[in-house]
Amino acid sequence: MAQADLVRYDVADRVALITVNDPERRNAVTAAMSAQLRAAVQRAEADPAVHAVVVTGAGKAFCAGADLSALGAAAEQGLLELYDGFMAVGACSLPTIAAVNGAAVGAGLNLALAADVRIAGPAALFDARFQKLGLHPGGGATWMLQRAVGVQAARAALLFGMRFDAEAAVRHGLALQVADDPVAAALELAAGPAAAPREVVVATKATMRATASPGALDTDQHQSAMRTELGPQAASTQSPEFAARLAAAQRRRP
Repeated sequence: MAQADLVRYDVADRVALITVNDPERRNAVTAAMSAQLRAAVQRAEADPAVHAVVVTGAGKAFCAGADLSALGAAAEQGLLELYDGFMAVGACSLPTIAAVNGAAVGAGLNLALAADVRIAGPAALFDARFQKLGLHPGGGATWMLQRAVGVQAARAALLFGMRFDAEAAVRHGLALQVADDPVAAALELAAGPAAAPREVVVATKATMRATASPGALDTDQHQSAMRTELGPQAASTQSPEFAARLAAAQRRRP
């Protein structure tokens, strides 16, 4: 697939639909995809005709995590490049919805968590999987997951390998609802901000960020969490245990 096609961008009825688009590789995140995702988010923010953003994945997966070969070679700067796309979603000034059509694993879970709201398809699966790979969580995953599901469920996911199917995601507050067509449901939900004055939508989201934890914007908290995790995750990517697990995982992939 040409690198120019790794992220699709479409606008209809004042809603931007951003699709990570490498279905043969289950939309695994590379630096190139991440850069295109940030560009798509910035394009939406810069367009006064766009009032909301929906993010989804092409094919059966939402996003199967970071590309394993890229992850194995990543030091801190490489990790920052892989994080860049979902960090842009997390910082987006417009309302964001993740239409999680399939597996959201590792960095793919981070992408889903970065959105304001998640709608799960019947085949959705939210799986941190960092520890299973011998990898420290990154990209602000520890903060985002605790914010989404609370401390106990977040620790169950990150320390004990708990996964959330669609129904469990709703029970734990990780997803708003289950929908047979999560993209259609997300677009329907996005019709709310699409019909409102853009300046009111943007101001409301900014105020919610400022009042969620008075004294610090949630975007600042996300950046701080990402920086806190960066060193330990970079160190874990260089460990012999991670290299062995990475090689085994690559052998299992078709």
